[in-house]
Amino acid sequence: MMNNKQRIASTIDACASELTEIAVYIAQNPELGNEEFKASARLRQSLIEHGFEVEAPVLGIETAFIGTFRSDKPGPTVALLCEYDALPEIGHACGHHLICTMSLGAAIGLQEIIGELGGTLRVYGTPAEETRGAKVTMADAGLFDDCDFALMAHPYYAFQKSGSALAMDAIQYEFYGKASHAAASPESGINALDAVLQLFNGINALRQQTRMDARIHGIINHGGVAANIIPDYASAQFYIRSADRPYTNELVGKVRRIAEGAALQTGCELKVSNYEYSYDELITNETLSDTFTRNLIEAGIEPSSIQAPENGGSADVGNVSTRCPAIHPYIQVVYERHELHSIGFRDRAQQDAAYEAMIFGAKMLAGTAYDTLTVPGLLQKVREEFTQQAARSSETVSTPSL
Repeated sequence: MMNNKQRIASTIDACASELTEIAVYIAQNPELGNEEFKASARLRQSLIEHGFEVEAPVLGIETAFIGTFRSDKPGPTVALLCEYDALPEIGHACGHHLICTMSLGAAIGLQEIIGELGGTLRVYGTPAEETRGAKVTMADAGLFDDCDFALMAHPYYAFQKSGSALAMDAIQYEFYGKASHAAASPESGINALDAVLQLFNGINALRQQTRMDARIHGIINHGGVAANIIPDYASAQFYIRSADRPYTNELVGKVRRIAEGAALQTGCELKVSNYEYSYDELITNETLSDTFTRNLIEAGIEPSSIQAPENGGSADVGNVSTRCPAIHPYIQVVYERHELHSIGFRDRAQQDAAYEAMIFGAKMLAGTAYDTLTVPGLLQKVREEFTQQAARSSETVSTPSL
C-alpha cells in the first residue's frame, strides 16, 4: 500500500505527459510579460480540468490568475507560484515554461491528499517576472497575506538551495535641455547628453563608497538624434540593487542627488521615474528551505551536489517573501553549465531530460508542502521564523521616494 508521499508522486507521474505537453507548448510559443495569453489560457484550462476554481484576470492584469482548490476540512493555505513570461528575442531562456508546470504538477499531486489533511491549495499565475512582475502588485494588494507558505522552484544547471535575491529599483533619469547647431551656434544650446554623461561619471565615483553587495548598472536609452545637433533630450535607465530594501533606498537617494547635480551643472531640467516595478529582497524561510533540501536527499540527490545559495539577481518573489514564508530553490534541468538568459540554456531546457527534471521538481515541491503540513511542529516553526524575520526587516516593503 502506498504512503501519502508515494500517492502524490504517483499522481504527478500520471499527468506527466500532460505537464510536458503544456511546457512544450509554452516553450514553442514564447510571450513577453503581460502578453502571455496562450500560456495563461493553457495553464488555466488544466487547472479547471483538475477541479480548481479559477479567477482571471486578477487585479486588472489580463494574464494573471488564481486557481483554488478547497478541501472540505479547514486547514492551512498552500501557495504555488507560476511564472510563464519569456525574454525578448531569445524566448524561454530562463526556463519559465518549466517553472509554471512544476508548480502546476505539485498542485495536482497535492490535490490527491489535501482532502484528507484539510486546507486550501492556491496556484498563482504571476505574469511578467522579467519586467513589471505581477507578484509585486499581488503582494501590495494583500493576496498572499493569508497564505501559510509559498513555494516555487527555478530551473538551473545545478541544484541550489533557496537563498537571497537583491532588492532592486529600476529608475529612469531624463534630462531636458535646448537644441542648437553644434557647429554654428553651440553657445545657444543646453546639452542633455552631457548631463547623462555626468550622471554616469558620478555613479562611477559613487561605486567606490558602496557596500560590496551593491549593484548599479545602466544604459543610455536616448542620447540624441544627430552629431551636429546639441541634444535637447537624453535619458538613461539604471537598475539599483543591494541585499536589502533600506540600503537600496539609500542608494536610490544618492543617485538622485547625482542626477540633480548633473542637471545643475549643465542647466538641464530633470525628470526621475520608475520604468519597472521595485522588487524587494528574497527572505528565504530556512525551515522551508531545509525541508525542500531533505526531500532532494531522500529522492537520491547527493548532498554534496546541492550548492549553497548565491546572491545575484532580483526577482518579484522577494515581495511575496515579505508577506508569507517562501522559498525559491533551483532544480537541475540541464547537465552542462549554461547560464540563465542564454541561448544554450534555452535550447537544453527544451530537451527530454529537462522535462523529466520538471516532473522531479514538481514532486519535490509537493513533498515539501506535504512535510510542512504533516510533520508535527514543522509548520509552527515555519511561522515563528517568518515572524522573527519580519520583525528584523520591518522596512523591507517600503519603497524609495523619487
